[in-house]
Amino acid sequence: MTSGTKSDPWALTTAPGTSAYTMYRDPDHEPPALVCQVGSTTLRYRIEAIEAIEDLHGWLTERADWVLLGAADEKKPAAPDTVEAWGRSEDNPVGGWYGLRNGYRGRFGMYLPPLLEELGLAELTHNARNNSMRAL
Repeated sequence: MTSGTKSDPWALTTAPGTSAYTMYRDPDHEPPALVCQVGSTTLRYRIEAIEAIEDLHGWLTERADWVLLGAADEKKPAAPDTVEAWGRSEDNPVGGWYGLRNGYRGRFGMYLPPLLEELGLAELTHNARNNSMRAL
């Protein structure tokens, strides 16, 4: 398994399998960030997103069922009771958005779930649309 550093990033694929991307921790960024590189686009999430993996896993465990990912751009509302909605919720550990880059704060439900799957914490469906995940 990779270490999740810039020199050894996690190589991931979106749930539908349509886009490959990498993620790694960047503790030197201000503020420290979890960097998601999708082609030429760079998204940054609060480094707390790493800790949120455990919190998201806990939320999924409590749900004890499949939860829709609900990935959505920042300017679109997140569907209720989805991973995307949780990643924006004032009730999550950071009290709102994990995304750092204005205009690119959404897509938590697109890019974080495959990391949980890679880490062996969750199972994802891999359909063309409307994917879900559940805790392992």
